[in-house]
Amino acid sequence: MKYLLLSGALFFAALVQQVFMPKEESPQAILDRVAASVVCCGPDEPIQNTDARFMAMVNDPGFAGLHQSPAAFTYENALGGMIEFGTADGKAAQAYAIDAKVKTNKYLIVIQEWWGLNDHIKKEADKYYTALDGKVNVLAVDLYDGKIAATPDSAMKLIRAALSNTRKEAIIKGALDFAGPTAEVYSVGWCFGGMMSLQTAIMAGNNMKACIMYYGTPEKDKAKLASIQCPVLGIFGTQDKSIPNETVDAFASTMKEAGKNFSLLRYDAVHAFANPSNPGYNKTFGDEAFSKSIAFLKSNM
Repeated sequence: MKYLLLSGALFFAALVQQVFMPKEESPQAILDRVAASVVCCGPDEPIQNTDARFMAMVNDPGFAGLHQSPAAFTYENALGGMIEFGTADGKAAQAYAIDAKVKTNKYLIVIQEWWGLNDHIKKEADKYYTALDGKVNVLAVDLYDGKIAATPDSAMKLIRAALSNTRKEAIIKGALDFAGPTAEVYSVGWCFGGMMSLQTAIMAGNNMKACIMYYGTPEKDKAKLASIQCPVLGIFGTQDKSIPNETVDAFASTMKEAGKNFSLLRYDAVHAFANPSNPGYNKTFGDEAFSKSIAFLKSNM
């Protein structure tokens, strides 16, 4: 009898665990769920702004777990230094800046990932400056006002704060004002920065000459896209479930319908494949995308 009771108790415990206890999700299941949270919008659904769609993605419980902390890195012998500039909200902003070798009105705005303006981004800024032969001023803007994340949890806090207010837009506009009313502006950014690179093109209007967005959340508002006056290069990974292929397809279609000059590069790669500090870094694809980015910028200078 006691064996029957024990068997019944074990069966009941297993049933409770199966029904009521949460299962550990596989990375692919998390990716699929995150993708579903940002695929918007159907023909009859309202269009969410990019901040709202990005926030929906980062608020997913499994999103932080998809990111491993960036590799520790200290950049030495940097070509530039930190500067401050004003913004319309009255707070000073800062950027890592490199002056062109010869005075010019050309400015490349470099925009961070969700980790912040860390040494990896400063190195990328130097890399672009060197590849462009020092013929452009570089401003790597700090959208977190001096804060840098070293772990996914800390990055989540910073990105949520950034998406909850308009400080990031004030900083971009401050950088555009710093460049001046006659500046020829170019932009490049990755992930969060890819989204903001496209927003820079929207904000800069006729001053904008070329925009590069690496795997960033696309804008879906046709009225905003109508203000883009420059060629845009979008670079995405086909295995990137946080920016699903159907989202990229829809963005490309919308840009075409709007009559915009949009070029699309796709690689059989995961999110952040071009980031050397990311465990999913693909050097071959990253190098090729960088070379094509430089060619794209030079063709529009």
